[in-house]
Amino acid sequence: MTAKRPGEPGSGPAARTGPRGGGDIVEDMLSKIRQIEDLREIIRQGGGPDAVAAQRRKGKLTARERLAALFDPHDFTELDVFARHLGRDYGLDRIDRIPADGVIIGHGRVGGRPVAAFSQDFTVLAGTCGEMHGRKIARIVELAATMGCPLVGLMDSGGGRVSEELGALSQYGRIFHQQVQASGVVPQLALILGPVAGGQAYSPALMDVIFMVEGTATMFLAGPPLVEAVVHEHITEEELGGARLHARESGTSDLTCRDDLHAIGEARRLLSFLPSSNREGGPPEVETGDDPGRLLEELPGLLPVDPEATYDMHRVLELLLDRGELFELKPEYAENLITGLGRIGGRSVGIVASNPGHRAGCIDTRAAVKAARFVRFCDQFGIPLLTLQDVPGFLVGSRSEREGIVRHGAKMLYAYAEATVPKVTVVLRKAYAGGYLALCPKELGADFVFGLPTAEIGLMGPQGAVSVLFRKELARAAAAGEDVAALRDTLGREFRDRYLDPLYPAGLQVVDDIIDPRELRRVVHRALELCRGKRHEPPRRKHGNLPL
Repeated sequence: MTAKRPGEPGSGPAARTGPRGGGDIVEDMLSKIRQIEDLREIIRQGGGPDAVAAQRRKGKLTARERLAALFDPHDFTELDVFARHLGRDYGLDRIDRIPADGVIIGHGRVGGRPVAAFSQDFTVLAGTCGEMHGRKIARIVELAATMGCPLVGLMDSGGGRVSEELGALSQYGRIFHQQVQASGVVPQLALILGPVAGGQAYSPALMDVIFMVEGTATMFLAGPPLVEAVVHEHITEEELGGARLHARESGTSDLTCRDDLHAIGEARRLLSFLPSSNREGGPPEVETGDDPGRLLEELPGLLPVDPEATYDMHRVLELLLDRGELFELKPEYAENLITGLGRIGGRSVGIVASNPGHRAGCIDTRAAVKAARFVRFCDQFGIPLLTLQDVPGFLVGSRSEREGIVRHGAKMLYAYAEATVPKVTVVLRKAYAGGYLALCPKELGADFVFGLPTAEIGLMGPQGAVSVLFRKELARAAAAGEDVAALRDTLGREFRDRYLDPLYPAGLQVVDDIIDPRELRRVVHRALELCRGKRHEPPRRKHGNLPL
């Protein structure tokens, strides 16, 4: 039998499909498309009007409204929209379809750059995690890491779906594994916009940055009923795991937000400081219009010469950074140390700065852990580090020792020593003892260290040094009824003039230069520009042993 050539009688669609005409075939296809789109629209309605209304009464957006606010207009592509639940117990066998299985995943652009996201839908079975729900989240985490784009999780969930108990439990493990594999590969942002309960609380904890909305967001391993049953403690959800608790006490949250839109807007802003992945070699540069050589005329009058006097470190950073913009992380936790992201000459830089206005800038256990985590975050994504020192040392005493200051302080030392990104350190005033070492001097790998004319670098401050060096002289003066306080002051001035003058460390090459405070921005910018060519090959090993 001879095959028909195209164009010959009997070679068209009708010949292949029987007596039906081309119009019928088109109508069949359109009918199928309508069926799919009708189902898609039903799924997009989530838990239905009543559940959506209840969500809004709590001051929360729906899962899809959150995605619309996160991504550039009309730039979100959903994946796995038709995923079907696998549960058959406790009435799930009577439910034909759980819309999107309670979580929406997909990708789009944020500020013109690709981003992946998942958004849990509390209107659908309280956003609980069943097997397909968990598989969808694990899928988008893996996709983000493979494609090299940031991941944003919009979290609002009652925890594991008890009616799919083992499925939920195993999928939590799958999600955690994928998040760990993505760690250091792509930025992972968790926006907690409602409850996050049970094992699911570990999901945001494994991500890089956590935002929580005050009044609606909670995060805990067990809710109040279980807590009361197990440990006989009567407590509210807010007291147990509210946004303020995690921002101020546990340190788990990085930022407290007013509402959903505020949290999403801050996430968009944070992403602008970050690269899409560790493959990019650093974050994108932004034209800020702020001259990197701008003089800081106000700075000399802002910094007191007296090392005991306080001043506003936030104001120093406002003067130093492009347009005064600092994206501060953990602003309510360990306020004696400031961590955040800013720009100098349009280039992102990670800021670690002593805060003399709180605990005189001493480093306690909380500040040490806060700094260590932030330094490692910057290092994994190629963000240069700028450290501003005005530190009297680590906080000492029996309470500090019981809290583990040695172990936690070692985390900070380890993080700085391990970091291979460009590191520039500026000593503004005092830099004593372990505090000096913990805040990235040359000995811990700083590429440049600069001091202001008020810089004091030493093993200890003058009062401590006098107490050690002149203990016998002070004792004799006290026994003789002399003015011990006056003697201490005299000896302290002599010690400061001899050992704490900034020319002393400059002469030993501990600092590279003593600079005019007005020149600080220009000097730092030039140092960072030179560091663009920095190359560092770490030792060959699987990994070191961070003192956790």
